[in-house]
Amino acid sequence: MLDKIIYAIIGIAAGTLSGLFGIGGGIIIIPLLMFFKGFPQLKAQGTSLVAMLPPVGILAFIEYYKKGNTDVVAGIIICITMLISAKFGGQLANMLPMYIMKKAFGIFVILVGIKTFLGK
Repeated sequence: MLDKIIYAIIGIAAGTLSGLFGIGGGIIIIPLLMFFKGFPQLKAQGTSLVAMLPPVGILAFIEYYKKGNTDVVAGIIICITMLISAKFGGQLANMLPMYIMKKAFGIFVILVGIKTFLGK
């Protein structure tokens, strides 16, 4: 049950930040699955495909799935919660002044870069 709650929180974060900054979920979902759930890189990438890309990335998803590098339940939960929370991120982005959005996005990208560079 705790795993499903964590997946839902990842989906909410990905949806909100996607709506807020217009970024893909991969920059959010993959690092969060690796950091909070200990997923290996390929499994995190495959699970992100389950959540985000079935219409576009179905063939890539199938390749990851065949090798056991997906978690379908995690991907579906993240997908549903992203769908719902992206609306709120989009609303927030349209309420904030542009200078705050630019600074917030820059800080976010720097933090993700530092974590990626210094991570295992």
